[in-house]
Amino acid sequence: MSSPAIRRITQAGVVGALALGVSGVVVMDKSVALSVDGEKSTVHAFGGTVGDVLDKQGIDLGPHDVVTPSADSPVDDGQTIVVRYGRKLTVTVDGKEREYWTTATTVGDALKQLGIRNGDGAVLSASRSQSIGRKGLDLRVSTPKEIKLLVGGKRSTATVTATTVEDALTQAEVRYDSNDLIKPGASASVKDGMTIRLDRVNRKPGTRTEAIPFETVVKQDSSLYEGTTKVEQEGRAGSRTSTYSFTYKNGDVVFSKRTSTKVTQQPVDKIVRQGTKARPAPKPKPAPKPKPAPKPAPAPEPTSQPKASTPKASTPKASTPAPEPTSSSSSSGLDTSRAAMWDRIAQCESTGNWSINSGNGYYGGLQFDIQTWLGAGGGDFAQRADLATREEQITVANRVYADRGLQPWGCAHAA
Repeated sequence: MSSPAIRRITQAGVVGALALGVSGVVVMDKSVALSVDGEKSTVHAFGGTVGDVLDKQGIDLGPHDVVTPSADSPVDDGQTIVVRYGRKLTVTVDGKEREYWTTATTVGDALKQLGIRNGDGAVLSASRSQSIGRKGLDLRVSTPKEIKLLVGGKRSTATVTATTVEDALTQAEVRYDSNDLIKPGASASVKDGMTIRLDRVNRKPGTRTEAIPFETVVKQDSSLYEGTTKVEQEGRAGSRTSTYSFTYKNGDVVFSKRTSTKVTQQPVDKIVRQGTKARPAPKPKPAPKPKPAPKPAPAPEPTSQPKASTPKASTPKASTPAPEPTSSSSSSGLDTSRAAMWDRIAQCESTGNWSINSGNGYYGGLQFDIQTWLGAGGGDFAQRADLATREEQITVANRVYADRGLQPWGCAHAA
């Protein structure tokens, strides 16, 4: 049985041991202020380093995360540990993309931290106050750009922040439709100083009244001499109304397509009678009368000198007389009067091509058909007008003109 003294000693030892244990716990426990992305809290840590404290709180650091002080730093009671998570920020400036890592939690702070200046008037796809989550953010920046516009042939300038031509036209308040032509394309990127061209294209219907040339019918007539003709019936051009689809570019017609045709007046054929009767043989011209022979010169009078034998005067032979000149027309037989007028008509009829043969039954610069050409004596020069010279075609045209005026030509208005 123990004595009271021994019990007191034992109790004192137990109390002492408990006191030492409590003192050790107090020494190991540290109060730490922890800030994670700005969210603050107070934690108690028993570890020796910052990394130990973060591990106990379940905070794993990645390669782009930042902790202050460093993870291997010792922990003191009352110390503040700051953790900022890294966030990927993808910035696209006027179509050019770059990737950044930032510990900022808002767009504005991230731009400031990374030293990215968006400039006056730049447009951001997100507000500067928008928060950036742990997954990061895609940010588009559009800077102001001066562009030149050529719209419908009219020039102007505009300042836009758009990244595509389509959006630039919208910002510049340029309206257009699917028929209009945009160069470069609507999806092309906008660059400072570039020119955007927009051509206005539209289609409208319209009508034209066109002449239908008449045909010339040649009939053989045995009562008329060969080489002569007689107009039995004058020809008359017809008319037709054609409907077209016209394509306009900036107000000018660039293409037309005929969609329908209606004949409003039928042409009337010209009927020409061509002589086949043989002409009588021409009477022979009388032979020219010979000129009288010149008289012989008188013999010289005798002198006191001895007579010399005088040769007999010979009678000169009569010279053959030259034929008397007769009146005739020009050796060429050409009539090039009104040449300027015929040149204008030829320009309209055949674009001035005097040897054209398009295969449509009309030939030469003035578009003669075979019957009219031969009926007006064109056979004097060639079988078809395109085989004759310009002067010969004008000569035949003047013959027709003397008989019928400009009525046979659809381009008479060009005269």
